Amino acid sequence: MKTAIIGAGINGLYLSWKLSQLGHEVAVFEKKEKIGKTTCSGLFSERILEFIPQGEKLIQNKINSVLIHFPKKTFKVNFSKKILVINHFELDNLAADLARRAGVKIFLGNSISDIPQGFDRVIGCDGPNSIIRKKLGLREPFYRLAVQGFVSKEDYSNCVETWPISNGFIWKVPRGKETEYGVIGNPEEVKPLFEGFLSKNNLKLEKLESALVPQGFLIPSDPKITLCGDAAGLTKPWSGGGVIWGLLAADFLLKNFPDFIKYKIAVKKFFLPKIIISKIATKVFYFFGFSMPWFLPKNLKIESDFLL
Repeated sequence: MKTAIIGAGINGLYLSWKLSQLGHEVAVFEKKEKIGKTTCSGLFSERILEFIPQGEKLIQNKINSVLIHFPKKTFKVNFSKKILVINHFELDNLAADLARRAGVKIFLGNSISDIPQGFDRVIGCDGPNSIIRKKLGLREPFYRLAVQGFVSKEDYSNCVETWPISNGFIWKVPRGKETEYGVIGNPEEVKPLFEGFLSKNNLKLEKLESALVPQGFLIPSDPKITLCGDAAGLTKPWSGGGVIWGLLAADFLLKNFPDFIKYKIAVKKFFLPKIIISKIATKVFYFFGFSMPWFLPKNLKIESDFLL
C-alpha cells in the first residue's frame, strides 16, 4: 500500500523501515533539514536492541541503578536489566539509513500543513505538536517541558541520579566522555528550579536544548489515518520517556496494518492499564518520598521499562 509517514523521528523511521520490508511503498516527510533528535537523555532499556539490533554499536555506557534524592532521604532503585546510554541523534540516523536501504523515500525540509493526499494510509509520527493530530480534531495532550545540557567531565559510572520536583525531576546521566544534566516538569516551573540547582552545584552547562514532552492517549478512530509515538502522547508518566513505548506501539501497528481500528484497540488494551498504574505509583512514591520518607525502603528493584 502507498503510505505516507509524517515525521522522521525514531518511530516514523522504524515504521517506514519495517513497512517497506513488508513490500509497501513508503514516503517519509520531515520538516527539518536534518534527521536526529537532540533533546533526549538517551536512556533506553535493553529492549531497544530488540527493535534495532544494529544500535548496539552506539552504546556509550550502561546503567544498573538510579539514586532518587528526596530532601530527607535518598533511595536506590536497581534495574532488573541494564539501561543503555545511547546518543538519540545517532540512533535516528542509523534508523534512517536502514529505512533508505529498504527503499523508503525520505523528504527532508518538507513541512506538512495538512493531511497529505494520494496515499492509501497516513501515519502521523510528527511529535508533540503533531499537525496530523490537530487536523483530525483531537484534543491536545498534557505537556511538560524538558531541558538538558552537558558538562565536559568524563563519567563512566553505572548510576543515574535524580532529584524529584513537582510533576518531574532533575537528572544527572553519566554519558562516558561527558556528563548530562537535565530537568522535566511543569513548563512554568522548570527554568527557575533548574537554574537554582545549577547555581547551588556550581555547574555551567553547554549545548542547552529543550523540548515539550506530551502525555496522554490520543489515537483516532479513523480507518486511513492514525498516530504513533509522541504524536499520540505515548510517553511514560514519570520519566517522560517515549521511545520504547513508541516502538511497542509501532509493532502493534505493523501487526495490524492496514487495519488502523484494530491497531487502536490493541494499543489501548496494552497501554491504558500501564499509564494508569504508572500515574498512581508515581503519585504514591512522591507522596511518601516528600512527606513520609521513612515509610519507604532504601533499596528497591523494578523492571527497567517501567521507569525509563
